[in-house]
Amino acid sequence: MGLLTNPLKGKVCMYYVYLLTNARHSAIYTGVTNNLFRRVYEHRFQGGSQFTSKYKTIFLVYYEEYGDISSAILREKQIKAGSRKKKMDLIYSMNPEWKDLASDWY
Repeated sequence: MGLLTNPLKGKVCMYYVYLLTNARHSAIYTGVTNNLFRRVYEHRFQGGSQFTSKYKTIFLVYYEEYGDISSAILREKQIKAGSRKKKMDLIYSMNPEWKDLASDWY
């Protein structure tokens, strides 16, 4: 594998709430991290989580940035508590075609 270039490098103390989906868009994973580049890599190439392994949610379709972890965790909980439709509405608001936002990261 070649050298990876982190497109988010230089962001100071950022936290990310993110949504991943699978190829059929039949499952949506919600997570929080302080390193979105690394975490998407883990989901994609190292299993990431049990949910990711089971449903193959490896495509980044939405994310939000936060300056502090408390706000990011609160937002993650809000999104997780919401319906699938609310998650889909979030994705459509940022990424109406559900393109993989990390397609050129690795």
